[in-house]
Order: sequence, then structure tokens, then C-alpha cells
Amino acid sequence: MTDKKIIVNFFQRKPHKGFSFSLEYIFEDIRHRLADKINATVYISRCFNDGYFTKFINIIEAYFRQRRNVNHVNHITGEIHYLNLLMTKKRGVLTIHDCGMMRRKEGIAKEVVQWLYLILPVSKATIVTAVSEETKLEIIQYTNCKSEKIEVIPVAVNPQYQPVYKTFNTSKPIILQIGTGYNKNILRLFEAISGISCHLTIVGKLNDEHLAALNKYRIDYSNEYNITNERLLEKYIDCDILSFISTFEGFGMPIIEANAVERVVITSNISSMPEVAGNAACLVNPKDVVDIKNGFLKLITDEFYRETLIDNGRINKRRFDANIIADKYYQVYKKVHDDNIK
Repeated sequence: MTDKKIIVNFFQRKPHKGFSFSLEYIFEDIRHRLADKINATVYISRCFNDGYFTKFINIIEAYFRQRRNVNHVNHITGEIHYLNLLMTKKRGVLTIHDCGMMRRKEGIAKEVVQWLYLILPVSKATIVTAVSEETKLEIIQYTNCKSEKIEVIPVAVNPQYQPVYKTFNTSKPIILQIGTGYNKNILRLFEAISGISCHLTIVGKLNDEHLAALNKYRIDYSNEYNITNERLLEKYIDCDILSFISTFEGFGMPIIEANAVERVVITSNISSMPEVAGNAACLVNPKDVVDIKNGFLKLITDEFYRETLIDNGRINKRRFDANIIADKYYQVYKKVHDDNIK
């Protein structure tokens, strides 16, 4: 079997200390599950993804690191899309998790980012993988590439997330909020739960605006950040409700993680979140504070509704089984490999 393995070179970002290492876990797990089918080498970029000079260094480094043998597949796993600009076109796989970088820029800077992160890298890739149909649509919108060039491969749920029974606390439920970034919509969350008897657990660093709003709405809360995966799992187990009412997401892994632990979820009715949640979450308008509040009240007061969502979550999580996701990547590698040796 060894001589039939596909050689895959994984190109990954240099992650900042204290930031999410989800990308690294995703592909470490895939490599583990495909160990009998691929020979993997991991290349970590020399520089952080900060500034144009460091990007230039990373691009040059990737050029020299790539293997030019036709048996090799080069996979850029996310965030550093531009890495393939000098790499061989016929052996490249590019994974795009979201197009959020386009929302953070304006004017000429936005055009530069569009070319550097999307148009040029997508044109250089043999196959692009997107983590959701929503992300696929955005890639097409920004690059005009053909739909058939993009394979949708969701993110697998970590097997550590398993069912843990908990009696729902109707008098003062614990609401878990994952993330404090600009798209996480937590200021509207604070306003929506004001007046509701609950405890809000926030995972992510709070800024002065967040703290002022928490004080204004008299929210009973606790806060942690830079926590381990094991500690994060404890947060899911301890909570009664997962709040994930973002204004946009490329995927939305917390939805599936909460499904797997069997906690009820409230999430947004836009972007990729309905696609990921299916019928296993309470969907609300993330820009309507009243709708968000009513969603929380329904979850707290309607036991039958909660149990229905948990039952649906047991089914929904099966779509994100790690072995299924790993095989989808293997089929991509096999296609690129086979096309090159014909």
C-alpha cells in the first residue's frame, strides 16, 4: 500500500499565539485519518500573515518548498491563499473558509485584497474547496470562477464532542457565547438578553465597548479567553443554550459542537448558519434585537421545542462525521494526482 500513497504537501499559516488553532486541528485530524492513503508533509509559513512584506517572504518560501514531481499535491489549507502565486498550477488545492476579508476592507485596499486573496489564488488552484455552499457562492461572486472548480467540503466535528445529559435550568439558564469578533454580534446579544434571568458565559477577549454594554444592561456574566480545547468542551457541557447569532460566518462550527453535546442552539437565519444548522437550531434575525430576545424566551419556556431541537441535532451532526469529511479530501487529492499522471 505504501507505494500507492498520494504525496500531499500541506501549506499552513504561522498561527499567532492565543488565537484559534482550529485550522491546524482540522488538517492534523485529516492527515491522521488518511495515514494509510497519503504521505503528508506539513510546511508552516516562516512569517505571520501580517503586512505585504511578510506575504512576499511566504510566497517565495512556498515556491522553493513545493515539490515539482507530478506525484505531489500541494494543499494550501486556508488564510494564506496567496501562497500559490508562484506555485505550479496543475497540482494545487486551495481551501477557503470564508470571504470575511472582503467585509473588512474598502476602496483600493479592498480591490488589492480581492486580487491577492481570491482572484489570483483561485485562478492558480486546480481545485478549490469551500467549507459551505455560502462560501462557494461568495467565491464565485468575487472571482467569477466556474462553479465546478469548487468542491464544498464541510468542517468535521471533533470526536471529543459527545452527548452529556443536563437538566435544562429554566430559572436561570447558562448561555454560552463563542467569540467576540466584529461579526459575532454580541452587542445586540447583550441588549436582547437584558431583563432575562440568565448567566452569560463569554469565550473571547472583551473590549471597552463590550464591558460598557455589559454594565449598561446589567448582564450577569463570566469571561475567559485563550482557553484549551478541553476547557472549551467544559463550557459546552456546563451551558444550557449556545448563542451564535453572528452577522456572517463561513461555516459556524459551534453549532455542530453544541448539537453533538446535545445543547440547544440559537443562531442566525442568514449566511452559512441555516445551512449548517438545518432544523437543529432556533433561527433568528441577527439584526433584530426583539427577534433575538423572543428566540431566547421560546427556548427557555418551551420544553417540547427544546427537545425537538436536540433530537434534530443528533441527526444533523452525522453530516459532519470526521471520516466522511476526510474521505472527501482524499477524493480531491486523488483527482488532482490522477489528472497529473495521465
